[in-house]
Amino acid sequence: MQEYMLYIRNAGDAKAALLAADHLAFVKACELYIQKLKSENKLIAAQPLLREGVIISKTQTNWNQTAIDPAGEVQVGYYHIRASALEEAIEIAKANPEFEYVPSAFIEVHPIKTKEEKTNFIYPK
Repeated sequence: MQEYMLYIRNAGDAKAALLAADHLAFVKACELYIQKLKSENKLIAAQPLLREGVIISKTQTNWNQTAIDPAGEVQVGYYHIRASALEEAIEIAKANPEFEYVPSAFIEVHPIKTKEEKTNFIYPK
């Protein structure tokens, strides 16, 4: 099994427009999605992210720090999963409840490099 990261992104605070009952239904759907992945031994970790934080960058001489704009495109969570191939990871991502409740949602699917081939260094989990 290969490991993948699914990065969940939304444009603005897309869930703010949900009625309280719809937001609760979304949360429950996410819980079921997580339980299904756990029962299939495909989930390593999953967590939502708060819509706050900072972006840091560096020039040759200075560090820059910018507040994350919660009204812009924001990463709102991640899933660290196992899948047999990229195609399966994509199918797992397509089943995420985010798409049902948040029209602006999109998910990045990235294979994870777990080992350096030249040095045999294994990255910690």
